[in-house]
This record gives sequence, structure tokens and C-alpha cells, in this order.
Amino acid sequence: MRTTTVVVGAGHCGLAVSRRLTERSIEHVVLERGEVANSWRTQRWDSLRLLTPNWQSRLPGYNYRSHGGTDPDGFMSMPEVIEFVSGYARAIEAPVRTGTTVTSVRPSGAGYIVDTDKGRWECETVVLATGGFNVAKVPDLGGSLPAQVSALSAFEYRNPQRLAPGGVLVVGASATGVQIADEVHRSGRPVTVAVGEHVRMPRLYRGRDILWWMERSGLFDERYDEVDDVVRVRKTPSPQLVGTPERATLDLNALTDQGVRLVGRLAALRGTEALLSGSLPNKCELADLKLGRLLDTFDEWADESRLDTVGPPERFASTRVPESPPLSLDLARGDIRTVIWATGFKAEYPWLDVPVIDRKGQVRHDGGVVTDSPGMYIIGLNFLRRRKSSFILGAGDDSGDLVDHLAGHLDSLVAA
Repeated sequence: MRTTTVVVGAGHCGLAVSRRLTERSIEHVVLERGEVANSWRTQRWDSLRLLTPNWQSRLPGYNYRSHGGTDPDGFMSMPEVIEFVSGYARAIEAPVRTGTTVTSVRPSGAGYIVDTDKGRWECETVVLATGGFNVAKVPDLGGSLPAQVSALSAFEYRNPQRLAPGGVLVVGASATGVQIADEVHRSGRPVTVAVGEHVRMPRLYRGRDILWWMERSGLFDERYDEVDDVVRVRKTPSPQLVGTPERATLDLNALTDQGVRLVGRLAALRGTEALLSGSLPNKCELADLKLGRLLDTFDEWADESRLDTVGPPERFASTRVPESPPLSLDLARGDIRTVIWATGFKAEYPWLDVPVIDRKGQVRHDGGVVTDSPGMYIIGLNFLRRRKSSFILGAGDDSGDLVDHLAGHLDSLVAA
């Protein structure tokens, strides 16, 4: 089988690319190993909601309102996200081949050969839209957990009822970690959170959603080539946000108020001991400092824009840290029966037979353009081209830029 472009992945990014390709009349196919929105279907816990308010859910030629949504200030549940993305696929009539697993992508002349379990495709260009969050990152801590302590990743977690009775250690305090810790503690289990680097954000600021400020102030549109150290920025943890009908703030203070115990970053395992870093006060102080700088930026923009539709400037209490946090936990005592790794996610490309993978297993690219392999593109990674790239609304601009480049590449092949 032959086509001009093969898009690997039928999530919101792959579908946004499909819409852009259709706008340019570029023949293509979208290959998906499962169903449309597969990762939203299979790699999320039961109660998860989007971090972004519904009015920010928009893709090229489609948005929450055109989808039929009636709660713009709410936050979609996972079944609602699945229906939103699936509705988009239907609306744009994307040429998706579901149940088709890609087994190899390799160069061939001026293009590529894409092998799948349903046959082979030959094409001039390939777009990798499998996302940057399809494998859990579990740290190598130089030891193993005691036999009586079970462990699972955030991808494997579904709800508290599936956990063993007893206390839970959540490792990681970004969006995933604080949300899981909150839910598990509300189920009646004692919860300890091992806190590393994190980004603190209130849900509301001066009467508006914090992501309204990110978008309207222009921070969401900050480009990857405008920051001093894009590698560092791309490693920034996801903000401590949760989507709830109450639009509640979920930070470390909120967890402490509930009775969740905070400890330092999990640094190593030695025998039955979990060794903890003494950096908890410093990590929290740094997060507080960065929050203050962010709010200063919003205030300056509001003053320059002469906004009169928001409340007065606010500042929030510093993160409360235990006076003497422990430097170790004895996992053999039985207080902790489950460890949940909320330590981030990464992408894996075992089927990519093209020399574009760096020593950390990630695709080398320049804003989504895989420069080491002309005609190959990647989308859906954190801060790919803009600060908003990892959110649904970021797929629109990123896909437009990449398909513009892709079309230019095709023109150059014809000219040659």
C-alpha cells in the first residue's frame, strides 16, 4: 500500500495533523494500535479529569462548544475526553486504521517503509504522534521493595479499592502524584508523599482560572526557541493542578490539611529501608519562589493591559514543611503496603528503525522536525514548539507548523 504521509497514533495530536493534511489535500493514513484516543482509554485512572477547563479544549476546526458541550468552565472526565476525541475523528473524517500495530519504520530511498501487523505502507513522510507519555518512568534506586510491599505505576493505578489494605507511599508530587495521594487518602488509607521538584499553581487567581492567565498573558504561546534552556524547560514537572467542579486548589498545603504526610524525595532503597533526601524544605521554598514570580508576571501583564475584569492581586501562604522530616522509612514495619510511582512518563520507540534516537531513548528533533531524517516529524511532546504543546489546545498550532514544513519538504522532492 502506498500513501504520501503515514501518521502513527490516533490521539488528539495525530488527528490534528490529519486535519491539517486534509486541508492541504495531502494523501495520508493514520495508524492506531488500539482505538481512537487509545491512551485516554487504557492508561488513565478512573476518576481522572482534564487539568484544562473545557473551554480550552479545542482542535483545528473543532472545540468543546461545537462538540455539544454545555459546561465550559468544567473539566472533562475520561469518558468525556474519549468521546470528545472520537467525535473529532468522526467530524474530520480522519482516515484512521484502528487495530493496526506499527512494527517498524525505516528509511527507503527518499521516503519510508512502515510495516504493521496488517501490512506494509510506503510513504514520503512520517509523523510520530504516539505522544510523550506512554511509558511510566520508574527510578532505579539500587534495591528492591520488601516482598510484603506491592508497587504499581500511575499507569497501572485505577482506584483505591484495587489497592492492598494499609498505608500508601506516593512517590512524586506533580499533578499525578498529588491527585492520586488525595484520592487514596480520602478512601481512608494513610498516605505519605515523597516530594521532589514540583510546580505549584493555584486553580484560581484573581477570580480567573490559572490557565486563563497562562493563555491570555501569552505564556502558553512562548516558543521553544525563545527560552534560554529548552532542555531544562522540557523537563519541568507538570503543575500541581486538579480539575474539579469546585475548581479547588490541590497543593501540598491542601494535602497536609487532610492529614497526608510529606517527606523528602525518595533517593535510594537499602535493604528494607527507603532512604529520603533532606531537600524537602528547599524544594518547597523553590516552588513557592517560582509561584511568586509567575504571579508577578500575571500582575504586570494585567496592569499593562488595564484589565478591570479581574480581582485584586493575591499571594498564597508558603508551603508548610514538617520541622524534622524523616530521612528514612522502614518498609518492613508494615505501615506502608503499597508504593505508587508517580515519577513521570516518557516515550518509547522500539519499532523506530531510524538513527534518530539519543542516548536517553528519545527522538532528536528541532521543534518537532526530525532533522537527522528528512521527512520525519514528531508531535505531542512537552514544550515541543510552545509551552502549551502538551495540552490539547497546543496540538492546533503545533500541527499547523509541522504540516507547513512537511508540505515544503514534499515540494522540494518534486522540484528535485
